[in-house]
Amino acid sequence: MKCSIILLALLLAPPLCGAEQPFIESELIFPLGTLHAHSSSIVQLPNGDFYACWYKGSGERTADDVKVEASLLRRHSRRWSTPYTLVDQPDFPDTNPVLFMDSHQRLWVIWSTVLAHHWETALLRYKIAFHYRNLTAPPRWDVNDPLLFIPRNFAAAVKRDTAPWLTHLPAGRDGDEAKHAIQMASDEYFSRMGWMGRNQPLELPSGRILVPLYSDGYNFSLLAITDDGGKTWTSSEPIVSMGGVQPSLVRKQDGTIVAFMRNNGPPPRRVIGAESKDDGITWSTPTYTDIPNPGSSMEVTGLRDGLWVLICNDTERGRHSLLVAISDDEGQTWKWCRHLDRDTSGKNPGSFHYPTLIQAHDGSLHATYSYTPSGLKRGEPSQSIKHVHFNVEWVKQGE
Repeated sequence: MKCSIILLALLLAPPLCGAEQPFIESELIFPLGTLHAHSSSIVQLPNGDFYACWYKGSGERTADDVKVEASLLRRHSRRWSTPYTLVDQPDFPDTNPVLFMDSHQRLWVIWSTVLAHHWETALLRYKIAFHYRNLTAPPRWDVNDPLLFIPRNFAAAVKRDTAPWLTHLPAGRDGDEAKHAIQMASDEYFSRMGWMGRNQPLELPSGRILVPLYSDGYNFSLLAITDDGGKTWTSSEPIVSMGGVQPSLVRKQDGTIVAFMRNNGPPPRRVIGAESKDDGITWSTPTYTDIPNPGSSMEVTGLRDGLWVLICNDTERGRHSLLVAISDDEGQTWKWCRHLDRDTSGKNPGSFHYPTLIQAHDGSLHATYSYTPSGLKRGEPSQSIKHVHFNVEWVKQGE
């Protein structure tokens, strides 16, 4: 990924009148602990406060104490409220929560309850609150349902899109997973279960809401689609690739929707991309971008002024480096880059990963991500969610 910043020009350029000064500030949402804390999400509420959630427990899909927690940050404050349980199906792992604020100012949480300790048995669920106050405790939910849909044209699309690479599947895990996906494409149970969220939904000007989803069972992605605010659901056709999961969606000025996906498949270790020109129903053949990816989640957000902002692990191996990059040409190039967190010690490095990113009402940027500092000894508290507040100018300033 090219990240060119002409430092000399920046140094010699006169200051712009009224230009915003670069800034960054950060804090942990809660103190380091021993329980696994992961996969956070953040939204800004209509009153300016910020609301974040994540899942926490003694493990992931195999740990029955895993639940979704949440916390509130008052605007102009630096201290998050005491975390509390937002979602918990007793005796089942609740994972991958995603918060979303729709255009009607309704607060959503979308997550998966794992029924049988395998990701492919995840049941996708959602809640919506129409009215909420003082979110230092859970809101009263007006909608509380499973998010069910019949995948569109699923078996035919999987067969069509895998045909070009059937004869040269790699030996080993990747090839075996691809063959398994093809074999199971017509199985109704397997194709309707196991879909999980990770990144924020995208609401189109029409009011259509696209919820990006992926399956560890199939190792590729699709979108859940609602045109009536969550009352009924359909889906896109699958976005079939060898390992393109956890899609993040952004919309071009011409209406084209772009999905950037984590690469859980074979090399090259690059983000996988695809496009839709019919509001998310069908997708182009996924291709590799030039953005490095070590098999870790990333998010791309379109700003109100047309810039795109990417937050990702900019490595081919490891999650010790977390980068923010900005594009002014809808993702063709990423001209400005800066690290939010990076550990180059090489010995027992920290981990900064699974980021989410939003633009606040005032134009600044807020990110949360899973955080483990470097140099810890076994058994020491190591897990938290970090919140970082910064602006575009800080990224453009460079390192």
